[in-house]
Amino acid sequence: MSPSLQTIPTLNLAISFIPVLITMAILIKWSLQAVNAFYAIVRMLVQLLLIGYFLTYIFESESASFILLVLFIMVIASSWIALGTVKQHRRPLFGYALAAILLGGGLTLALVSQGVLEMQPWYMPLYLIPLAGMIFANSMTSISLAAERINAELKRGVGYKEARSIAMQAAMIPVINSLFAVGLVSLPGMMTGQILSGVSPLIAARYQIMVMCMIFGSAGISAACFLSWGKNVFENKP
Repeated sequence: MSPSLQTIPTLNLAISFIPVLITMAILIKWSLQAVNAFYAIVRMLVQLLLIGYFLTYIFESESASFILLVLFIMVIASSWIALGTVKQHRRPLFGYALAAILLGGGLTLALVSQGVLEMQPWYMPLYLIPLAGMIFANSMTSISLAAERINAELKRGVGYKEARSIAMQAAMIPVINSLFAVGLVSLPGMMTGQILSGVSPLIAARYQIMVMCMIFGSAGISAACFLSWGKNVFENKP
């Protein structure tokens, strides 16, 4: 097994965009949101290229306060993006989304980094930042799905308690599906990366179990908190 990852030449990387171009052609032909998809792809490229350079600096940092600042910026960004499905309620719900991700994601990150991995120092950026990214991203997705679904259900005249249950169930579908599929249908990113780097599949499996647990827990806690705390905003919407 190779001890290091193969460097991908730029020309070879361009080959991965062939399916992207095919999908874009389909979206255009079917008169779907091709512009939005194109913007998302361009933004993805810019963000990843920038973060590639920025992470080099972050990983070398020995400042706990700087790492905490980076984490807080991640939480703020994920909270704002999560409410893109209910833009008309974005501002009044932002505080609830922020608090939900801080509680659900922050608690999970603390347990994993300090209880499972026992990081020394506790703010070790090489581990903390990637783990936080996975946790906050999944919390963000669960809140986004929950917000969209509960808003839709309330518009149909469903009572809040029932709408909350439906929204919670919808928010957890992607996570639960990933639990069913992991190892059988797919090898997730962390496990694949570790195997390609030469790590034993058994060790990689342990790390992936940790990741799946933290994703499920953070998504569930964040969505539940958001749906409970945001009740007044959704019920009093215009």
